[in-house]
Amino acid sequence: QVQLVESGGGFVQAGGSLRLSCAASARTFSAYAMAWFHQAPGKEREFVAGISRTGLSTDYADSVKGRFTISRDNAKNMVYLQMNSLKPEDTAVYYCAARGSICIEHVAPAVTAYDFWGQGTQVTVSS
Repeated sequence: QVQLVESGGGFVQAGGSLRLSCAASARTFSAYAMAWFHQAPGKEREFVAGISRTGLSTDYADSVKGRFTISRDNAKNMVYLQMNSLKPEDTAVYYCAARGSICIEHVAPAVTAYDFWGQGTQVTVSS
């Protein structure tokens, strides 16, 4: 079982930055691929960014490429999402997710691929 706790959300003006953090309780954090998803009101949960077990492989939704950066610190059981040049359409609840993965460098974008989820943190970007 893995418990995930997100932090770092808030209110920011368009063009601003936020850094989300996710603390994981996993005994062997490096056994899990990690990802961030977001969900806006009335919309489905969507993939934002993912990172492999080692951190060497990453993947991003087209809408955030060049603006967001996902990273992880396996020694601290942490994963981060640095969000720059924020836009009003980035407004959503952001969720951290984990999946046990045999493949060391695989990054999965599907919601259904993930086994564990945090409670989410709200990000609001004003125009």
